[in-house]
Amino acid sequence: MKAVLTAFTAPQLERMNVAEILSAVLGRDFPIRFTAYDGSALGPETARYGLHLTTPRGLTYLATAPGDLGLARAYVSGDLEVSGVHQGDPYEIMKILAHDVRVRRPSPATIASIMRSLGWERLRPVAPPPQENMPRWRRMALGLLHSKSRDAAAIHHHYDVSNEFYEHILGPSMTYTCAAYPSADSSLEEAQDNKYRLVFEKLGLKAGDRLLDVGCGWGGMVRFAAKRGVHVIGATLSRKQAEWAQKMIAHEGLGDLAEVRFCDYRDVTEAGFDAVSSIGLTEHIGLANYPSYFGFLKDKLRPGGRLLNHCITRPNNLQSNRAGDFIDRYVFPDGELAGPGFIISAVHDAGFEVRHEENLREHYALTLRDWNRNLARDWDACVHASDEGTARVWGLYISGSRVAFETNSIQLHQVLAVKTARNGEAQVPLGQWWTR
Repeated sequence: MKAVLTAFTAPQLERMNVAEILSAVLGRDFPIRFTAYDGSALGPETARYGLHLTTPRGLTYLATAPGDLGLARAYVSGDLEVSGVHQGDPYEIMKILAHDVRVRRPSPATIASIMRSLGWERLRPVAPPPQENMPRWRRMALGLLHSKSRDAAAIHHHYDVSNEFYEHILGPSMTYTCAAYPSADSSLEEAQDNKYRLVFEKLGLKAGDRLLDVGCGWGGMVRFAAKRGVHVIGATLSRKQAEWAQKMIAHEGLGDLAEVRFCDYRDVTEAGFDAVSSIGLTEHIGLANYPSYFGFLKDKLRPGGRLLNHCITRPNNLQSNRAGDFIDRYVFPDGELAGPGFIISAVHDAGFEVRHEENLREHYALTLRDWNRNLARDWDACVHASDEGTARVWGLYISGSRVAFETNSIQLHQVLAVKTARNGEAQVPLGQWWTR
């Protein structure tokens, strides 16, 4: 009897290697070649793409923060390397992980074996990479959620890397929002210019009109409209964006028409605008603040003035509005996403009349494709303008977002609304007045 018990329990006492631990969680049919510092391996030897865990610290990251946060920590720190793809464009690996890999819950006995194999040393959290922002509970020291001070800190974390870094990724347009591609093979610059044209035409702008562009970034929409005779005020919480935009405005001789302010959009005092464009800002506002946000924009418009709201959304309102741990810690601190219906309702409830809505989801996937290509092409310059960890964050973030748009996990919606006059007059043509 003793011999039988010994034979039965002996395998349970053997420590699992790294590949065996991964196999217990992800299955033996892992489609990517995985190798680890302890010499263990999983997945087909002939696989086109590979992952290599280089250090025990990387295993600690994976073990202490299962999911996208642990994976990001290991990758950003350089403890997890990729092969078969460029680190600035790991899209193909991200696509496989999203489509073909499923996390499995091991049996209690296997979990116990995994814990015993990892040991206390690997289960004790270590400091995350320096690119990681503090957790939400610690951000309370910066102010209440979506207060001016905390929003400014969140914007600084993401946008104030260096303008040179963004120039390499975004290209000459310096536009960090979804483009509108006339065709799949259009260049990024053509598509970004086409996006601004689309917004301009939807808003019905003409020379002499006044536009407020909230969350204006590096001033792409500001300069596009000013070149066509529109008087524009842009607002951004990023000092580096404002400085870059003001230099370009001066360089292009648009100072009489355009201005980009380093300020919170809530600090813009002017009113009576013919149009307001909000391109990529709503994601930072917070759902609880939608009523005051859209109410503020409505108050900035004259009767008959138009709002174009362009933002990332969830595909529905059934999912959490909060971003995942990786996005929240490394990309958009405090970011929140709602379904398109929620946004349309908020716009209506603020007193607007919604006149048109469309989903540009596929266009954002193409935009991200081109940003990844730029990052991979100019990798050394991007690392020089920031650091390798930051460049890795962007490669991971852009490629992962591309997969999310392609799989309809997130969407991009443009909502066109009007502040009607008291008599209900919307001052819009009977038919569609813009071209796609």
